[in-house]
Amino acid sequence: QVQLVESGGGAVEAGGSLSLSCEVSGYTYSTVCMAWFRQAPGGEREEVARIDNDGRTRYASCVKGRFTISKGNAKNTLYLQMNSLKVEDTAMYYCAADWACTMVAGELDLRYWGPGTQVTISS
Repeated sequence: QVQLVESGGGAVEAGGSLSLSCEVSGYTYSTVCMAWFRQAPGGEREEVARIDNDGRTRYASCVKGRFTISKGNAKNTLYLQMNSLKVEDTAMYYCAADWACTMVAGELDLRYWGPGTQVTISS
């Protein structure tokens, strides 16, 4: 059974930084698509960043240049370094994974999700 657990959320002031981690366990395949999503109160879930098994990354335009997604050397840990944080980055952040980056109706469709970690940015 694939399990994902996020950590590293918290509360910081605008302009600050946070680093999120996601530990993944229970999968045996080396080909993995991993991503960070977020959902603000009253808002829809949105993809923040993704990384495929070849290391190719993709970012939402609103975080490009401020956030960096990366995998640990053991490939079972996903990171999100968040710099120059803004109040509008406040959300629950989720990591997700699957064997491939599958798109459904124009959105990344991944099967395995963590419970989320809260990020709160104050002005």
